[in-house]
Amino acid sequence: MNANRQSDEFVVLATSANNGAAEAPAEPAEERDSAERNTEQAALSRTPSRTKCKTRGLHGVREAARKDGTLKFTALLHHVNEACLTEAFYNLKKTAAVGVDGLTWHEYERNLEDNIADLHGRIHRGAYRAKPSRRTWMPKPDGRKRPLGIASLEDKIVQQAVLWVLQSIYEQDFLGFSYGFRPGRCPHDALDALYVAITSKRVNWILDADIESFFDAIDHQWLVKFLEHRIGDRRILRLIRKWLCAGVSGEGEWSRTMVGVPQGSVIGPLLSGVFLH
Repeated sequence: MNANRQSDEFVVLATSANNGAAEAPAEPAEERDSAERNTEQAALSRTPSRTKCKTRGLHGVREAARKDGTLKFTALLHHVNEACLTEAFYNLKKTAAVGVDGLTWHEYERNLEDNIADLHGRIHRGAYRAKPSRRTWMPKPDGRKRPLGIASLEDKIVQQAVLWVLQSIYEQDFLGFSYGFRPGRCPHDALDALYVAITSKRVNWILDADIESFFDAIDHQWLVKFLEHRIGDRRILRLIRKWLCAGVSGEGEWSRTMVGVPQGSVIGPLLSGVFLH
């Protein structure tokens, strides 16, 4: 995004320290051609992933979202079917840290078909209950520690499936200068766009800014209001509320989460992107 003020040109990129990769990026919205020069490179998936669920059945959602930026989707949960949940399970990291349930990927896989069928039934009956995240701490370069929330295995599965559904909508809405946690985008793409912008235009100022403790401070009510602009399926919104309110467990004690989204969760980055957008 470029803005002129008294002949000074500013370059602003919405970025993040971490990122995921999966689908082709949205078209750029900046007044520059940097992303166009890198279309082929950016579209290449940097890590192999299972994409059957993401491409099967969601094409219509993506097209409808692309054509009408005000359309509210009232029927989405049926996309979270057993096939999608199975794909979500295999998309998870096999050796990831366990949550409060203590359940590992390999243990769940031993009876995967029955486990997925049971999980699917609970989701669609409204009987699914989110578990609190297990809190752990990640050291920061300045000596402080960043809280991370490790979800239970089934919460990770359901969050991944819902993430794919929501991405099919919001990847049509997010702007080209947004790079944080976007499928098919990474910090290197943001740096490349910045390089092209400052070498192809006369730039006088580059502003580097950060939102302090952003993940920890997101207001739940406002987040849900923002989601309701596009999401009219109350069952999807109910799932998201369950994750937001599940709380955290650390050192044997449970604490309620009144604000914020768990850092380290599967769905958290997408929700933060919606809030910023």
